[in-house]
Formats: sequence, C-alpha cells, structure tokens
Amino acid sequence: MSPESRNRFFSSEQERLNYRKPFLWLRARLIQTIRMFFVERGYLEVETPQLIPAPAPEVHIDAVSTDAGYLHTSPELCMKRMLAAGFSRIFQISKCFRADERGERHLPEFCLLEWYRTAIDYSALMEECRELLLYVAAHLDSDGKISYQGKEIVIKGPWKKISVNDAFDRYASVTLKEALEKKCFDEVIVNEIEPRLVSEGPVFLYDYPASLAALARRKPDDPRFAERFEIYIAGLEVANGFSELTDTKEQRDRFEREIQNRLDLGKSCYPMPEKFLASLEKMPEAAGVAVGVDRLAMIFSDTSRIDDVVTFTPEEL
Repeated sequence: MSPESRNRFFSSEQERLNYRKPFLWLRARLIQTIRMFFVERGYLEVETPQLIPAPAPEVHIDAVSTDAGYLHTSPELCMKRMLAAGFSRIFQISKCFRADERGERHLPEFCLLEWYRTAIDYSALMEECRELLLYVAAHLDSDGKISYQGKEIVIKGPWKKISVNDAFDRYASVTLKEALEKKCFDEVIVNEIEPRLVSEGPVFLYDYPASLAALARRKPDDPRFAERFEIYIAGLEVANGFSELTDTKEQRDRFEREIQNRLDLGKSCYPMPEKFLASLEKMPEAAGVAVGVDRLAMIFSDTSRIDDVVTFTPEEL
C-alpha cells in the first residue's frame, strides 16, 4: 500500500491522530496490563541496549546498520546473557528494528514483548502465553472473548495445537519435506497454511523443522524437529517462542550456516555474536517468547491495519 492510499481518508494530521486516539488509549491499557501480569508473577522488567555490535544472523531478517553497530531486531541475545548470569525471570517491552519490513501488518520500527524463564520448556511457556492473553482480555473488559474482523475469538478454554508437519499434511499443496527441498516453506506457510489457522480460538503451530530452529533446541526424542512454536489469532501471527538451545557448538554451527545463506543471497553479513555464544556455556534450561505488541493492539482494537495502533508511521515523519 502506498503512503498516499494509507492517508487518503485524512485531510490533516489532527484528523488522522484524532482517528487513532481510541486505538492509542487501548494500546496504553494493553501495555500497562502486560506489565502488571509479569510484575505479579515475580518477573524483573529489564532494558537492554537497542544499539548492539552484532545481531543474530538470520537469513530472512535484515538488521538496520549504523556507524556504531546495528539496531537490534530483538532483545533476545542480551536477555539470554542475563539468564546465563543468574536471572531467572525477566521481561522487556522494547522497540525493535528490521530493514525493509512494511505492510498492513509490518513496520520497520515495531514493539516486541519478550520474556524468558528458567527451568521450563516450550510446553510450559505455551501455557503461560495462554494465561497472559486471558489476563489481558479480562483487564480489557473482553470477558475471555475478542471480536476481530467479524470473527469471535474465544480466549477461554484450551487452545488448538497443530504441529507444522500435520499442518502441511492437512492444508498444503506440498509435503513439509518437499517445501524444504524447494525452499518454499515460508511461501506455503503464508499463502496456504496461515489462512487455515482461523478457528474459534488462538492456535499453536509447533515443532518446526530443525533446519528452521533458529535459536531453539531440538526435540530430544525426534531431532528432526525443534521445540519451537508460533501463536496465531484469527490467522494473524502474534508470537514466536521456544525452548532455548544452550549448546554453544551447535548454535555457532547454525550461525555459520545462516551467514553462508546470507552470502549466497548477496546479503550483508554481521559479525559473529561471540559474547552471546560464550554465555551459552553457563545458560540453564529455559524458554522464551517474543510477542508482537502492535499486533496484539490490532486484535484487541479490531483493526486490520497496523498503522491505526501507532502514533506515526514512517511515511508520516
């Protein structure tokens, strides 16, 4: 969507901001409620630097470079170093930055909620995600239900869970193996699977292929897959979490493969995050998740446009 079409309904900045005012009030209540949830559970709110020397090398995520380093794409690396230093429950609400991400659901500067907790795995973390959404819904007067784009989303009760492999078998035109071989996994997820993840409640898509594990550990009983999940609400992805990988060698090998993948695509490469890798030797078992605050605000505000829930978009600056 062009900047002109985004702003076509507004004759002035005052009109545009007045239109967004109720969305911004709800966003503020949402963030305040999130903080209350974690404070009540004994989590420490932290702030880690947004300007870092080395982001995690991931082939499909491009960091914004500056003369002094990179704007972080997520606070993940620094927060995990805190886990390795002895912090057991931490959360952060942070602005993050990714180059060339713009659309009705994407902004190059966006807001993430991330939290990490030791001594749990991704199964326990899924339940905590459900408890967070129930808590938020109750405090935003939703009574365990959300009306979003003509659909009623029930937060109460068990959430649907489907493995990535099963999702390909049920909904995709190719098998998971074929999608990986043809390098069309993301395309199939977006075009064929995400539209089917619309049910009466939120959906967990879990157990990603090991080749797409990112920083997640492999499943001990089936190392072809990783203990990673995403949450979809009305077909909209709102969270990405996993049991944390603590094996330094395996994580370095993964980063090296991602760096080579970036080179093969003609993309820039980042320095290896050595301090993060060194910290993994002391990191305990843990799980963590990133939740898109802007997207949660969209859902609770019943709007399909991310522009509605921020004060200024890049085109308006």
